Amino acid sequence: MNASHFDIDVGGRLRELRIRHGLSQRALAKRAGVSNATVSMVEANRMSPSVSGLRQILSGIPFSLSEFFAEARPPAEQVVFRAAELKEIGGGKISYRQVGSNLEGRSLQMLHERYKPGAVSGKAMLSHQGEEAGLIIRGRMVLEVDGARYELAAGDAYFFDSRKPHAFRNVGEEDLELVSACTPPSF
Repeated sequence: MNASHFDIDVGGRLRELRIRHGLSQRALAKRAGVSNATVSMVEANRMSPSVSGLRQILSGIPFSLSEFFAEARPPAEQVVFRAAELKEIGGGKISYRQVGSNLEGRSLQMLHERYKPGAVSGKAMLSHQGEEAGLIIRGRMVLEVDGARYELAAGDAYFFDSRKPHAFRNVGEEDLELVSACTPPSF
């Protein structure tokens, strides 16, 4: 049995269970009918036990194989993000509320954006690797991409290569609200 095959730390998991049940390595080994060295090497991940070997060690706790691996599963990936769970990464005249707080290893970033009247995405044009798209929910925006200017209103959308210099500006009298996505995450 290979720990990486199950994508868990078998040794660390065994150590955590043993300690949780108030057993020393020696006591667990005696109860399971294995050597103290076996328990020690499995916990240090210097030895990967066979299925039957792990079952025998777990009998000293007692704990079944299915319980051992069921409890070791990582928490389920979050699929739904309620409005209150969106992470604010902006501030001031522009609000960027990101879907998901940790985008490490992700290839997509999705934002709920709000621009106050007159707000602009920055003094300098933006440019970054990837692609960008968005849908205007309400308000009016001027989008500049690679020297071309476009005015968009509620219901309009955009999609462009974000390596091209670009900027966003709220040109309306009310808040501009849009949902955008970019790959890879840019901030």
